[in-house]
Amino acid sequence: MTPRRRARNPEPTNPKEESPARARAAALPPEERRAVIVAATLPLLLAYGSSVTTRQIAEAAGIAEGTIFRVFPDKESLIDAVVEAALDTAPLDAALGAIDRHLPLEPRLVAAVDILRRRVADTMQLRTAVGMMQGANGEPVMSDKYRPPDLTVLATLFEPDVDQIQGAPRAAAHLLRAMTIACTHPSLILDDPLPSAEIVALFLDGIRAPHPAPAVV
Repeated sequence: MTPRRRARNPEPTNPKEESPARARAAALPPEERRAVIVAATLPLLLAYGSSVTTRQIAEAAGIAEGTIFRVFPDKESLIDAVVEAALDTAPLDAALGAIDRHLPLEPRLVAAVDILRRRVADTMQLRTAVGMMQGANGEPVMSDKYRPPDLTVLATLFEPDVDQIQGAPRAAAHLLRAMTIACTHPSLILDDPLPSAEIVALFLDGIRAPHPAPAVV
């Protein structure tokens, strides 16, 4: 009996030939790639501070580590860009601008103080995270980032009720912002931060208790 011949194993197939080639992600323009990297870096910077690595950043952004250095010369320059973006006031102005001007004055200001308090907390968290990190220029990264506030949008919240306030809307906006910082900043408060409604009540009514009614004899 003639022995049966064993079937030959089929030739191994090349997976690259068997499946369609994986589509490569479209390359982003440098400015868009820069924005993606900055956005991915901010939460890592807040979480890890100076110990954040470019490898962590690359993984969060979904890119190769070397891609970072195609748009940033070094890690310090990236951190500078992240801090600059975090301190951009455009999102703050947009949030203040979205407050309904048809609300009564007090709830309108409470909404504004909610937004301002979040801004103070975010800025303090950023300052704590970067600490004394040096930027690309060798200076602490937050040392030269202070800008006088533009109170234009905040001032418009007072304009529908200008007859109820003393002074110009811009002066009122400056005072409300200052009171919010003073009642929220960890180094300025006694215990816990004041709630937004209490800050607004203090702003509108002052701290002096109303005079008691005279006793009836």
